[in-house]
Amino acid sequence: MSTASVPLPNWMSYGLLPFLNILTAFFISGLVVWGIGEDPFAALQLLIEGALGRGDAIGFTLFYTTSFIFTGLSVAVAFHAGLFNIGSEGQAYIGGLGAALVALALDRYVPWYVTMPFAVIGAAVFGAAWAFIPGWLQAKRGSHVVITTIMFNFIAAALMVYLLVNVLIVPGKMAPETRTFLQGGQLPKLDWLMAMFGLKLGPAPFNVSFIIALVMAFLVWVLIWRTKLGYEMRTLGISPSAAVYAGIPYSRTVIIAMLISGGLAGMMALNPVMGASARLQVEFVGGAGFVGIAVSLMGRSHPLGIVFAALLFGILYQGGADLSFEMPNITREMIVVIQGLVILFAGALEFMYRPALVRIYQQFVKR
Repeated sequence: MSTASVPLPNWMSYGLLPFLNILTAFFISGLVVWGIGEDPFAALQLLIEGALGRGDAIGFTLFYTTSFIFTGLSVAVAFHAGLFNIGSEGQAYIGGLGAALVALALDRYVPWYVTMPFAVIGAAVFGAAWAFIPGWLQAKRGSHVVITTIMFNFIAAALMVYLLVNVLIVPGKMAPETRTFLQGGQLPKLDWLMAMFGLKLGPAPFNVSFIIALVMAFLVWVLIWRTKLGYEMRTLGISPSAAVYAGIPYSRTVIIAMLISGGLAGMMALNPVMGASARLQVEFVGGAGFVGIAVSLMGRSHPLGIVFAALLFGILYQGGADLSFEMPNITREMIVVIQGLVILFAGALEFMYRPALVRIYQQFVKR
């Protein structure tokens, strides 16, 4: 019997297997660092200290983590329905437009806690709207969602450039960005949370959107594993023909899954747009939509796994920046190589160790 069909305990599937993959990725990365003449153990120490060694470093790490949680959840929801949404990047762009329009409209009149729920809705609605057309094309016309969402990323980027250069730009300024939001349109920092642990946040833009991301992770868990819609999505993802035979409406489920996926991606924009820069800028997503694919794969499309995987990539992003500064031989491109190795072993080669684990587990059970 194929080892792929042998069930393993959750602690092995969701804990031991990802740990071995990450360990392998860091081992190969260490060989690369050693190959260029640097000490891999010193590099690892600098990376960890740069990400977790100071209050401001932890703040930056959690700032990146927040964005990756949103995009990882976005990819996971679609994946559970058998859809590979590559468009989280573009959906986050358009979600930023929704959040910014709300902030620009309300920041003069109400405090942030009144603006925030409307901004969440605006970001989610705009992101969902951008995901609707690929979802509809997949459900009604059979157009592959991978192709359409990739194309919509480019359209979203071009649309945002046009709007920021010709419509939303501040008159008399050259920078393609909106005006800075007033206090009523900014999400406050979580310095009080850091102070509970005796840490100072400093300039890090760690903000309230982190709490929103954790709430969304919980709600996604409820949706996927505790609702009828979630059961229909999982059934469709496992076997579309069986789902249709059982009476699950294919088109409706695909479109709803893409709407939820796009909405989650859109909410990612709350973090950089309202929490960090307090204005809408070009390229504010910064590749977080694509990182979300790796985060979802590493987290096995489970919200808890996604949170931990997002934290790992947050550590790599923040710690990697400090590492490249302290060790000039390890350039930013080298950090990208390390991230790529993590993606390779946690994604493309995620079941590399599974056959061996199955054999060990079967031997243990027989005893």
